[in-house]
Amino acid sequence: MVRAIYPGSFDPVTFGHLDVIRRASELFDEVIVGVLHNSQKSPLFSVEERVNILKEVTADIPNVKIETFSGLSVNFARNCDAKVIIRGLRAITDFEYELQMAQTNRVLAKDVDTMFLTTSLEYAYLSSTTVKEAAYFGADISKFAPEYVVEKVREKFAQKGNKIQ
Repeated sequence: MVRAIYPGSFDPVTFGHLDVIRRASELFDEVIVGVLHNSQKSPLFSVEERVNILKEVTADIPNVKIETFSGLSVNFARNCDAKVIIRGLRAITDFEYELQMAQTNRVLAKDVDTMFLTTSLEYAYLSSTTVKEAAYFGADISKFAPEYVVEKVREKFAQKGNKIQ
């Protein structure tokens, strides 16, 4: 069995993330989506909320599991007995950063490779940060994320006193 991980913050998960998850699920026997718990950041959603959202929107993909992790992606990969780290690339600027990380990870763990999947062109502009910013200012984000995610973002901003479409 060939297992891969797809680590990220997924705050919130977008159609771009789901595109990479679906495509990776066709390449590997199992894909573990690793939701990063980073105590240095203040995400919109808690780790538990992000895990639950991801479980909901990937429920139709049988070989995808959702787990949390903190620390280095290579350590998470080893803990999952995964040989591949999946990373999505939107633009050349992503490539420079991701290449550096892949090379560093290779030094740290020679038994773990990184595979880059270029985001489908229709999602190349999309990021969680952009989705959150658009939602914060009341924009319709239904073209960026599944309806379930849109509802969760609406609920979260409503709790904070912002209403979005």
